[in-house]
Amino acid sequence: METLTPQWTDYELLDSGDGKKLERFGEFILIRSEPQAKWQPALPALKWEAAHGEFVKRSRGQQGEWKFRKPIPKRWMMQRKNLKFWVLPAPSGHVGVFPDQACHWDWINEGTKLAAGPVKLLCLFGHTGLATLAAAGAGAEVTHVDASRKAVAWARENQSLSGLRTRTIRWIVEDALTFVRREARRGNQYNAMVLDPPRFGRGPDGEIWKLEDSLPELLEASGKILSERRVFVLLNVYATVLTHERMEREAEGLRSHLRRMLGESGITITAGELALEDAAGRLISASVFARVP
Repeated sequence: METLTPQWTDYELLDSGDGKKLERFGEFILIRSEPQAKWQPALPALKWEAAHGEFVKRSRGQQGEWKFRKPIPKRWMMQRKNLKFWVLPAPSGHVGVFPDQACHWDWINEGTKLAAGPVKLLCLFGHTGLATLAAAGAGAEVTHVDASRKAVAWARENQSLSGLRTRTIRWIVEDALTFVRREARRGNQYNAMVLDPPRFGRGPDGEIWKLEDSLPELLEASGKILSERRVFVLLNVYATVLTHERMEREAEGLRSHLRRMLGESGITITAGELALEDAAGRLISASVFARVP
C-alpha cells in the first residue's frame, strides 16, 4: 500500500495535536478538529493562539461554527502550479479545497498529458473542480458532475480564476448514478474517470447515497460507459477510520471494487492512502484510493 503526501507552498500543516490541526491556507492560519491527532502539539500554545480563526464543533448532530480572532476576508485565492481557486471557510468546517488531493491532481494532469489520444474524462462528485481543472488544463474534455449547485458554481469560478475558460468542461448538477445510467442509455462513453464519493450524501432530488450500499451499483453502471481505450480510472474515498490496519483494509477494498468494475483479473491496480504530514513529521490520514492507468 502506498502513502502519498503532497508538497506545495500555499498550504502547510503547521502542527497537530489535542484533537486539532493547525493549517496555513495561503496567508491565513486556521484551526480545525482532527480526531487522529491524539498526541501533544509540537508548537507552543502561542503559535496556536495566533491563528486567524478556529472551527468549533458542537455536540453530536449540531453544526459547528467559525470563530475568528483576527480580521479575515470572506474568501481568498490560493494557487498550486497552474491551478488557482477560491478558499472560503464554510459552515461545515470545510474550506473548498482538500489539500491531500494535490497528489491526485498531479497524477491526473500527467496521465492526461501522456495519453496516446484525446482524453474524455467523467468526474463524479467533482466538488469545487480541482481534479476537473487539473485534467482540463492538460487538454482533456471533461464532464463534471456534482449534486450541489453551490459546489458547481464554485468550480466554475475556479475555472475562470485558473484561466481555463476556453477549455471544454461540461458542468452538470445531478445525482451521479442517475447521470451515469442516462449516459449508458444514450450510448455515451468516456476513456477516463475520477470518482470521489462521500460516505453519505443526498442528490438534488433527494436521492440517498450511502457508500457501502451505493458504490457497487455506481461502479457497475460506470463500467458500462468506460471505453475499451481506457486512459485512467481513479476511485478515492474520504477516510474516517483511524488505524493503519483499517486503512490498509479499506484501500484493498477499493482495489477489489475497481477490479470488478474493470473486469480484468490480472490488471495492476495501485491502492493506498493520502496523508498530510505536519512539521514534526506526524501523518494525518485523509483518504484511501485505488487507481489504474
